[in-house]
Amino acid sequence: MEFSDVVRRRRMVRRYLPEGVPDHVLRRVVEAGRRGPSAGFSQGQSFVVVTDPGVRREIAALAGEDAYVAKGFQPWVSEAPAHVVVCTSEQDYRDRYRAPDKLGPRTELDWPVPFWYVDAGCSLMLLLLAAVDEGLAAGFLALKSYEGLRELLGIPAHVQPIGIVTIGRPAPDRRSGSLDRGRRPAAEVVHHDHWGA
Repeated sequence: MEFSDVVRRRRMVRRYLPEGVPDHVLRRVVEAGRRGPSAGFSQGQSFVVVTDPGVRREIAALAGEDAYVAKGFQPWVSEAPAHVVVCTSEQDYRDRYRAPDKLGPRTELDWPVPFWYVDAGCSLMLLLLAAVDEGLAAGFLALKSYEGLRELLGIPAHVQPIGIVTIGRPAPDRRSGSLDRGRRPAAEVVHHDHWGA
């Protein structure tokens, strides 16, 4: 599939067919996520792949799927055949930048933007695009608290989950009311040489 087609077809899908995602396909999707950039090649991104139906149901409960269904939507998280929990480690970045080829052992990072989150977002987008490239669909959700997810999946304290990518074959779903807004015109969001130019 052409890259422009992948980008155009990417959308947040919240309803999936029950068929599973073949392991080799899921591995390719996750491998694409691993190819994301990381400042200083810190490689602080990590992924927990979940396909076990019981664990997916527990994640759905942590995500408040019952309230989602009570609003008239079909189950989303519990029915997605695969979840990829995207994580990042600030400590990996701090350790990397203490290396002699970076800032040095007695220097602390003083970045105005926490690039561990930026890099995790890049990996997340690669997962979304790779799923489409494989003929699948994907969605993304964040939790209000990750403590239950940490415990459920054994995620270490120094690793921060940033959200969950759901992956599978798309089923007909209810259109999000947010889409009624339409995409903002390029003139409002793209600036050349100066803001507002």
